[in-house]
Amino acid sequence: MDLLDEFDRNFERKGFFNKPWDARKFGRKGSLLTVRGGGGLRGSLKATANQNSVTFTSSLPYASIHNEGGTITVTAKMKRFFWAKYYEAGGKVKLKKSGGVTKSSMRYNEEAEFYRNLALMKVGSKITMPERRFIGHAPEVDQSVKRVMDKNLKDLEIHIKSLLIQPKK
Repeated sequence: MDLLDEFDRNFERKGFFNKPWDARKFGRKGSLLTVRGGGGLRGSLKATANQNSVTFTSSLPYASIHNEGGTITVTAKMKRFFWAKYYEAGGKVKLKKSGGVTKSSMRYNEEAEFYRNLALMKVGSKITMPERRFIGHAPEVDQSVKRVMDKNLKDLEIHIKSLLIQPKK
């Protein structure tokens, strides 16, 4: 499906067609949605066609908050997750032979600090997720739909002509 391929390419572009996604909050390079293949988000996109339309979906519960943005209410379970991520990131500190901290450890310290700040939020606090649209309507979508429709109409025209000029039996 041509349009599904275009939505998939948004993960390569790290943006919605020509609109780049917001940068991450802490030091790692790259976009949050492309880490570990999009955390499964990229591969979860599906297209379902019926007679009148095509619907694009993801079965992942966090797909819409990433695509549309919004607010998330901090829960006790989230705080436990943030603490676990804090300890995971903070436990990777490596020292140079000279005694200093390696650059990769500095990055993990920054990541650990990010998760520590999230873990210290009170239950009921709000986290604002920026919109990182990867699927939806855009002029590029209209162009892709037009290309598919033009190709299908041309194929139909060729098929009808071939039926009309077939020799009679």
